[in-house]
Amino acid sequence: MSARSALPVIAVAAAVAVLAGCSSTKSDGQKGSGGLELVSSGTLKTCTHLPYAPFQVKKDGKVVGFDVDLVDLVAKDLGVKQEIVNTPFEGIETGQDFTIRKCDLAAAGMTITPERDKVMDFSDPYFNATQALLTKKGKPFKKVEDLKGKKLGYQKATTGGIFAKKHGKGVELVEFEDLGLLLTAVKSGQVDAGINDNGVLFDYVKQNPDTTVTAEFNTGEHYGVGVRTGNDALRKKINAAIKKAKSDGSYDRIYKKWFGTTPQS
Repeated sequence: MSARSALPVIAVAAAVAVLAGCSSTKSDGQKGSGGLELVSSGTLKTCTHLPYAPFQVKKDGKVVGFDVDLVDLVAKDLGVKQEIVNTPFEGIETGQDFTIRKCDLAAAGMTITPERDKVMDFSDPYFNATQALLTKKGKPFKKVEDLKGKKLGYQKATTGGIFAKKHGKGVELVEFEDLGLLLTAVKSGQVDAGINDNGVLFDYVKQNPDTTVTAEFNTGEHYGVGVRTGNDALRKKINAAIKKAKSDGSYDRIYKKWFGTTPQS
C-alpha cells in the first residue's frame, strides 16, 4: 500500500469498525455455556471447498463426506444442525473467512501448518495424510523430479503446491482452482501428472481405472478442524467430539464408510 495518502489510515479504521461490528453481542450469534458463540443461532456453519471427495462432495444435491460426518458429531453434541458453506480454499486457509464470520469452523481436508496456525486455531489432528502423485496408467513418473520438462498440476493454496514448488525444478507447474479441475486435467492429458493428498487421489482412481497413484511422499501431514483464533470454547467442543468418536467406535465406522477400511494405527 502507498504511504502517499491517508487512505491506509481510513482503511484500518474501517476494518476495526467492521471487526467490532462482527464481534458485537448484538449479532445473531448464540452464546451458550463456556462462552460458546455461533455465527447463526441453532446452526454450526462449516466452511469447506468443493469438491474434495471423499471428505466433502456434493451428491444428489447434498454435501456428504468423511469431514461432514465427523462435524455432524460436533453439531449433535451442541444440539444444532450443521450447514455447509462452499467457499474458495484461499479464504479458508488465510483465516479471512473467520474474520468476516462466514463460518464457525473449517473442515476442508486441511493440513495443520505453522503458517495456517498463525491465522486460525486448530483442533487436535483427526486424519493422517501425505502427498501423492496421480497419472494416467502406464506413465513412468515416480517422483516430482521425473517430470522435468513435463507438466505437473497442483491445487491452489495447498501443501501439494508447496511440495511441487520445492521439488519441481525444471518442471512446468500448472495451478488449478480446485481439485475437480486438477483431476480432470490429469485424466484428459492436459497435464502429465497431478499432486494432492493421498486420500482424495486413491478415492478418485477407484472410479477412474485409467488413472493411478504412482507414488506417495512421506510428508507426515495431519488434518485439523480450523476455528477463529481464540475461539477455545468451540475448539474444545470439537476436540471432545473427536476423542469421544475415537473411543466409542464412531470414528472407525465413519472412516470405513468413506475409505472402505479401518484406519491404520
